[in-house]
Amino acid sequence: MQTRKKYIFLTFLAAWLLLFSFGGDQLRRFAFFSGRKTEARRNWPRWTDRSLLKSFANPEELQSDGDPSLPSPRERRAARLNVYKNSRCRMETCFNFSRCEKHGFKVFTYPRERDQPLSESYSKILTSIERSRYYTPNPEEACLFILSIDTLDRDHLSSQYVWNVDEKIRGFPLWNGGRNHLIFNLYSGTWPNYTEDLGFDIGQAILAKASFYTQNFRPGFDISIPLFSKDHPQRGGERGWLYQDSVPPKKKYLLVFKGKRYLTGIGSGTRNALHHIHNGKDIVSLTTCKHGKDWEKHKDTRCDKDNVNYEKFDYQELLHNSTFCIVPRGRRLGSFRFLEALQAACIPVLLSDGWELPFAEAIDWGKAVIVGNEKLLLQIPSIVRCIHPERVLAFQQQTQFLWDAYFSSVDKIVHTTLEIIKDRLLPHRSRSRFLWNVLPGGLLALPEFSTHLGDFPFYHLQRGSSPSEKFTAFIRVISPSGSLSQPLLRLIQAVSGSQFCAQILVLWSCEKPPPPSGKWPQTSVPLNIIQGRGKVRGAGLSDRFFPYAAIRTDAVLSLDEHTSLSTSEVDFAFVVWRSFPERIVGFPARSHFWDPEQRRWGYTSKWTNELSIVLTAAAFYHRYYHSLFTGYLPAGLRELADGLAACEDILMNVLVAAVTKLPPIKVTQRKQHKENVPQQVGCKEGSAETPPAGEQSPSPQRSPPAKVKGTAGGRRFSQQQDCLNQLVDWFGYMPLVSSQLRLDPVLYKDQVSVLRKKYARLERP
Repeated sequence: MQTRKKYIFLTFLAAWLLLFSFGGDQLRRFAFFSGRKTEARRNWPRWTDRSLLKSFANPEELQSDGDPSLPSPRERRAARLNVYKNSRCRMETCFNFSRCEKHGFKVFTYPRERDQPLSESYSKILTSIERSRYYTPNPEEACLFILSIDTLDRDHLSSQYVWNVDEKIRGFPLWNGGRNHLIFNLYSGTWPNYTEDLGFDIGQAILAKASFYTQNFRPGFDISIPLFSKDHPQRGGERGWLYQDSVPPKKKYLLVFKGKRYLTGIGSGTRNALHHIHNGKDIVSLTTCKHGKDWEKHKDTRCDKDNVNYEKFDYQELLHNSTFCIVPRGRRLGSFRFLEALQAACIPVLLSDGWELPFAEAIDWGKAVIVGNEKLLLQIPSIVRCIHPERVLAFQQQTQFLWDAYFSSVDKIVHTTLEIIKDRLLPHRSRSRFLWNVLPGGLLALPEFSTHLGDFPFYHLQRGSSPSEKFTAFIRVISPSGSLSQPLLRLIQAVSGSQFCAQILVLWSCEKPPPPSGKWPQTSVPLNIIQGRGKVRGAGLSDRFFPYAAIRTDAVLSLDEHTSLSTSEVDFAFVVWRSFPERIVGFPARSHFWDPEQRRWGYTSKWTNELSIVLTAAAFYHRYYHSLFTGYLPAGLRELADGLAACEDILMNVLVAAVTKLPPIKVTQRKQHKENVPQQVGCKEGSAETPPAGEQSPSPQRSPPAKVKGTAGGRRFSQQQDCLNQLVDWFGYMPLVSSQLRLDPVLYKDQVSVLRKKYARLERP
């Protein structure tokens, strides 16, 4: 009986399953199977139910991202292939290294056509290259080529769009399919898709581009650059906003944003969602849709309220008073807000998925920015709240370093681009990532000098090391008589008596040959004579700062033949220098000041409480500054130093101050230094002559000379002021830093026994 019931139950169950399998779709339409109410919730329809899908959406709409203006993946792929036909280009396959072997890394810019307009930004880029040490006017010497056609704005709706670029570049005999060419671009694509289409075939050229999409970026070949405005300074640039008294790092606002809100189109999704994190207290997120010609046509219910709140806050005030700044994508991936946040020490919180960050090949952005995800916007407030104050301060300090080292001017952006390419040519002599991301930065750490950190004067503190314990005395002799003067002989004896002196090098800058070895004094250290480079093109008064191979110690004691020093003074100055190897440490000091009447910088030798220059007639500095002086500065600046009296002294001080952001150090000196008027290299009688106006400065404009008396000393003083102002014009700012510090030995001039004083002879007349 039980078995029979079991079979009946199984048969009934099988029939029920068959009924629903073959006829269930029709039965579910009746109210009997639909439950108590016809409005009861039912499952999502199957993709095969075409009749039911019509009441929800068209299948084509379901496949899209919700915004018909957004390009589909297929469209993006097609646009990418159209622009990057050589998407597999690498330096090894699309760059001719042989062009760079003979003359080194030289850059040639195509001649500018008269009828070809240039934007202000592109004109600055070309000027940066032409005033740099990389530039060559000879295309035969060039390793890299820059087009004179403005390719920055490739939005064909823009008034600066250049048409028929393909036809123009194909007519250039040097184009060669784009090999060894560098193309700059800030804006690509246009409404509504803003693809990265440049409107011409770049061939095998390197692309330095803003708003670079990661999928289109060719690693090790292309370079991502920041988006900068036409008002970005050519050189110099404003300093960052973080000062030494900006501790603790916590500010009034934690997280801020103030900017446009796009109602439709690409980039609208992220900015439309920013209002969700606004709390009006420590998080301020303000948007406005009041931009563009037809904003009222597309405005939504939030627009009026957003526009009212938008006007309540000042953008610059928010930057100054916020710890973190949201940097969302715009129509393109990059925005001006990125550089604005860096300068303001407002840690950027990036919401721009797929953006290849500027110079990411060299810069470690993980130490300066927070990279967020556009789809995880609501997590941003909790993320930034969890960051420890010590790390916040480290982030802020890194933003200031990066801003000043690589982004504060067009010159630095262009030079960073070129130096990254240069490092690729000789990878075994390229900068390490450490050099790019610590002070003073990759632009000021020349790999031609060394790739070992211990050879530079900047990294001893991080490495826990000290510079070498000996120095090289480097004495410049320009006496027209060609004989050994008594001051020179006394100076050699005093320097050779120092326990720290390794060798003495005499730079003989006279046309007459030096005296025979028998007439030179006997010293306890090697004494060698170096013939000056007066006959070499470009050599002059700044010849003393050439990186001579004979200098093998870290420390260089630069001296003039008429300098008067004692052994105790030399010893004490060297001990001080070893504690500050990145600075100039010496005896004769000068200072600069701003003259409001003349509206120019002044130079004075009066004894005041401040100093900003230590003359290299008696000063210690690191030998690396010889390489930096010769290899970093353009030839025009060295020609300026050779043409104006004592300008090489000022230029060396300006260079070291620009590198370190620190003043020189003056040490104790028994006698006041008397500045002698040097003769021109070649040792001819008479004072230094001023070269023709066209050779004095790489800058076309010159400052008017100061009003001084018509004496030889007056002319020299006028030239020194003229030199200082022309250097400020070239650097774009005043690099010199004033100080009121002088270092004396312990117990100096104290009323104690002489036996207790280590440098007792410093106090003797």
